[in-house]
Amino acid sequence: MAASDFGALRIAPSILSADFGDLGSAIGLISSQVEWLHVDVMDGHFVPNITIGPPVVKSLRQHSDLFFDCHLMISEPWRYLEDFKKAGADSCTFHVEVGRTAETIQLARDLGMRVGLSLNPDKSFALVEPFLSQIDVLLVMSVFPGFGGQSFIPEVLETVEKARAVVVRDGLNLDIEIDGGIDVTTAPLAVKAGANVLVAGNAIFGKSDPAAALRDLQATVASL
Repeated sequence: MAASDFGALRIAPSILSADFGDLGSAIGLISSQVEWLHVDVMDGHFVPNITIGPPVVKSLRQHSDLFFDCHLMISEPWRYLEDFKKAGADSCTFHVEVGRTAETIQLARDLGMRVGLSLNPDKSFALVEPFLSQIDVLLVMSVFPGFGGQSFIPEVLETVEKARAVVVRDGLNLDIEIDGGIDVTTAPLAVKAGANVLVAGNAIFGKSDPAAALRDLQATVASL
């Protein structure tokens, strides 16, 4: 699986905005241009929507060798990490708000996966700061999770800035990821604040030519 060095600037297309009736083809449209694929998992409990689970990840793995960046928006992620690992997930990110943080980080490590923590827009950076040296990805939500196509919340850029300052200060191997409302207008703001992994769904799969939309987004941030 492709997963370049920490800190590399990359776009991670989110399949949340793709055609769920033909995910394999949707991924094929952009797979030659990216390394990471963002897979949004929702349980209808932690967030008010239900998407996919390990069986779909397993099916997708048969058609793609991309790095599967699985975002678990679920209430009890520790119960499902092994299932996602077996299905082909390379990294699982769970929300600090669900608790049992240290335990879940260690479980992911024991399974040989990269591990990430996510933070909702209305939560304090202080919740995740103690764990930054223990994880591989900090995912800052720039919308409230649950549905694609929402508008970017600029106030979260302060959290990104704080996280980048800690990474620089402590020399951490940590990707700072941002998810929600990322497009050609907001992506530069996120990069300038310190994010290096940009999750984009509607800005790519919501367009008539996803591959061209992805190239436009990549070109926008490449010049920064």
